[in-house]
Amino acid sequence: MNRKFIISGGGTGGHIFPALSIAHEIKKRDPGAGILFVGALGRMEMEKIPAAGFPIIGLPVEGLQRNFGLRNLVVLYKLMISLFKASGILKSFKPHVAVGVGGYASGPLIRMAILKKIPALIQEQNSYAGVTNRLLARKAAKICVAYAGMEKYFPEHKIVITGNPVREELFSQNIKRDRACEFFVLSADKPVLLIMGGSLGARTLNNSILGQIKQLEKEGIQLIWQTGRLYYDRIKAELEPRRLINIKYVDFIHRMDFAYAASDVIISRAGAATISELCLLGKPAILVPSPNVAEDHQTKNAMALVRNNAAIMIPDHEAPEKLVGKAIELMHDQAQRTTLGQNCAKMALPNSAAKIVDEIYRLIE
Repeated sequence: MNRKFIISGGGTGGHIFPALSIAHEIKKRDPGAGILFVGALGRMEMEKIPAAGFPIIGLPVEGLQRNFGLRNLVVLYKLMISLFKASGILKSFKPHVAVGVGGYASGPLIRMAILKKIPALIQEQNSYAGVTNRLLARKAAKICVAYAGMEKYFPEHKIVITGNPVREELFSQNIKRDRACEFFVLSADKPVLLIMGGSLGARTLNNSILGQIKQLEKEGIQLIWQTGRLYYDRIKAELEPRRLINIKYVDFIHRMDFAYAASDVIISRAGAATISELCLLGKPAILVPSPNVAEDHQTKNAMALVRNNAAIMIPDHEAPEKLVGKAIELMHDQAQRTTLGQNCAKMALPNSAAKIVDEIYRLIE
């Protein structure tokens, strides 16, 4: 009998990519397995999941507003509809297990799975547990985490440290730096700085780089720059007339394996999925945590590396003044880059998707 799995969550790549890694690992073990995703209507999972070859159903669920205004009445109404729809999806699909990867999109489905006595596993990517996972934890059967010390949020006996699943394609080939630089039409003889602020982009990172682009150019530093789709047009309008040959800017990097292989230093937000990739690849990075996330969890993610001399952190409000200078300094300091990369690699938790799927199958058996 082919088993059925339902995976719920999304909102950002930090939730979507781990979910896809889990799905691919299930398919690797059982090609006939039935897998259905459930996400939030209008969010990026509704595009990314079908593009990866999996079906998805969207719920009208939204996140609560922090200011507790009238908008939250609409949010609560949509939550009730989403719970009702989630119940119908479970009744129709009849999964053997439900997996929640975090974000408010996972709440209704996993909640209803628990009520229907379907074994539920939740995965928490961050060092600071999200609200949805904290609410679900008491009744979930198993909780997979990426950091030690998570018993302050979850029942200790349910916790398994697995790490965060990352995109398989990052490790599918042993890509040499020369080939990666050639892919981006950059010189392998000059240093490369990779800037990435997520699929939508990060205003502070973009403004910081744009404000001191002349200094980076003067230092002979090449850029691979993921601007995010919200900022691409403005940056293109600024840079296109200058015809700079040492800067490759795109709204979204589709070949992150090449981008990582080409780069000497990485500037990034401090999302859990990105940090897991940096650790597994042993890459020196400057992290600028987003201030616009719940409970400032990106700062907590970054500090887990900083405490181990595995990354440099610059607060968001200091980035316009300090970020480019620190990047140039690190580019010229081979010893520090090596130290950061080695310490980062020591924090890696490999084979995370396989470990999580092991736990999923234990729940079924």
